[in-house]
Amino acid sequence: MKQFRPVRWLRPAARGLPGSPAARLVAALAALVAGLVVVLVPGSASAAPVCKVDYTTNQWPGGFTASVRLTNLGAAVSGWTLRWTAGTGQQITNAWSAQVSQSGTTVTAVNVGYNGSLTTGGTTDFGFQGTWSGSLTTPSDWSLNGVPCGGVSSSPSPSPSPSFVDHSPSPSPSPSPTPSPTVDHSPSPSPSPSPSPSPSPSPSPSPSVTPSPSGCSGNGLVVCSGFEDQSGTPSGEWQVTTPNCSGTGTATIDSSTVHSGGKSLKINGGGNYCNHIFAATTKNVSSISPVVYGRMWVRHTTALPAGHVAMITMSDSRDGGKDLRIGGQNGALQWNRESDDATLPEQSPNGVALSTPLPVNRWVCLRFQIDTTQQAMRTYLDDQEIAGLRVDGTPTTDVDAQWLRHSTSPRPTTFRLGWESYGGDSDTIWYDDVALGSSPIGC
Repeated sequence: MKQFRPVRWLRPAARGLPGSPAARLVAALAALVAGLVVVLVPGSASAAPVCKVDYTTNQWPGGFTASVRLTNLGAAVSGWTLRWTAGTGQQITNAWSAQVSQSGTTVTAVNVGYNGSLTTGGTTDFGFQGTWSGSLTTPSDWSLNGVPCGGVSSSPSPSPSPSFVDHSPSPSPSPSPTPSPTVDHSPSPSPSPSPSPSPSPSPSPSPSVTPSPSGCSGNGLVVCSGFEDQSGTPSGEWQVTTPNCSGTGTATIDSSTVHSGGKSLKINGGGNYCNHIFAATTKNVSSISPVVYGRMWVRHTTALPAGHVAMITMSDSRDGGKDLRIGGQNGALQWNRESDDATLPEQSPNGVALSTPLPVNRWVCLRFQIDTTQQAMRTYLDDQEIAGLRVDGTPTTDVDAQWLRHSTSPRPTTFRLGWESYGGDSDTIWYDDVALGSSPIGC
């Protein structure tokens, strides 16, 4: 039988390729691709994010507030527009530190005057309040100046509050409204020995007061009026004015409803947006320093509404002449800043619970103090301090964190008593025994 012999393959060394087997193999492979030019085309890399958004919400049944921190990761900008897609059923009702508008589920926020410039790595904060139905979902599709953002993070809302109730210490409530005669000659209440619990340390100056009820002597008073020298339409020291626009409201001197003496200022405040009516003092309010102290007796007929209204306004020379406003929203007293619509307290359930309604159909003493050297403000009703209306320079959630995003202390230069409605709300208000000065004023 014929035998088959196995075929022997030539070893690489037989072809003259020197070196170790591994080296000889590499050399052989290199010879196979000799003369070829290989061009590597990189895959398309993701574009670097132009911004980072930190989004935090505080929700309750049917409503929420949101805080947004925008960080610019791209080139410096002198103005910004941030857009996003909101969840179905979400509707923004107001905002602060940005101009926010909504069309369907598309929301657009544009900077205000003081926070438009952002360097690379620079940040700015703004916020808004809204309503929701179904579920409160996190927004998506964020873009800065038309370029999609990256690095969006969100913080879940705290457990929903069942109602506008806060069980933390808060100022003692004002006494329940009780009928009172048209003319109230009862003595003023004594100042409270100590302020009610509040969420932050005391600002400077001290809250102690030196009583200066109806008289106009001493205490450095620049404005002190019981309207006794007035009749008919306010004139002389008080001038009727309709800032921005006018409507059906009227300002008159009344002798049928007074706190003391024989006259008071009566404001019939009409409803509908931009229905403004005020009586403004002609005295030089800008001469009051370093702290502006104010006191007035107020009486009105209609409970503060859910919508935004203002009753006392002061032009702020450090904010482009825009107004500081005392008014109401969500049924409670608030401060509001015209330039960015910031509120004090914040319009969250816990914030609103730290304020108080303005009692109806009785005279109440309203006092405030504004420090022009630092961010410090305090407000009292019948000599009880309102914790939610307190600014002390240290941001407190639900109280002044939003307010303190404005870095400058206010400098009031005017003082007006009247009514601004931003919806269909109306009211009739009387003011009496009004005083402003550079020293504490009692009730």
